[in-house]
Amino acid sequence: MTPGFIIVQPQVRPFVAHIQLNRPKELNALNLQLMQELRDALRQLDEDEQVRAIVISGNEKAFAAGADIRQMAGLTAMDMYNIDQFATWDAIKKIKKPLIAAVSGFALGGGCELAMLCDMIVAAETAKFGQPEIKIGVMPGAGGTQRLTRAVGKALAMEMVLTGKFISAEEALHAGLINRIAPVELYLEEAFRLAAEVARQSPLAVKMAKESVLRAFDSTLDEGLHFERKNFYLLFASDDQKEGMNAFIEKREPVFKGK
Repeated sequence: MTPGFIIVQPQVRPFVAHIQLNRPKELNALNLQLMQELRDALRQLDEDEQVRAIVISGNEKAFAAGADIRQMAGLTAMDMYNIDQFATWDAIKKIKKPLIAAVSGFALGGGCELAMLCDMIVAAETAKFGQPEIKIGVMPGAGGTQRLTRAVGKALAMEMVLTGKFISAEEALHAGLINRIAPVELYLEEAFRLAAEVARQSPLAVKMAKESVLRAFDSTLDEGLHFERKNFYLLFASDDQKEGMNAFIEKREPVFKGK
């Protein structure tokens, strides 16, 4: 079935795919259908050998202005439990290839959480990040209290979550939430450029490196080091490791094949 709320471009650059959230009238509010379409598209791209990095964007006005409040307003606690809307988020977390969020305009509530679910964030100068759920009588539910705190620290996360304060792209960069800022007319191109740089590396090494960095948030230092070391050793069973090291010795560019 053709997606209704996303646009998928499998090759915007060599080995780089692009998914655009496409509910412009609703500022890309994240309803259940959009998140399911995003999950399914990411799973397909994760299995595509011609894709090594994926950029997720909205439009210039909004990456995503939050969850679809109209869809949730009349639900009960048991409705929310049975719908289990966060299962799609758990599935996206399991995508092995690197995800880069390209953010312009609002990234609020679920939009901020989706950006943080990605591995890197490129922001336009116009970007605004926030977790304003407190203003409608609830709180973040898709990682806002957890990923935001790990990214920017307790003090700023508390202020953003408890007051609904927005922060600018400059503040987000200073706090460590995002990777870089670009002019609004160039932010998407900058995200593609970053994705292309990642896509030039060994796909196997990139996947294992991503996995290892994420493990740092879920384990002790000793456990994380053990996991990192096992992945490091495992890469010596790959053709890419032989190609990469031989290319270095021979002073040429490596040609990685993901094998």
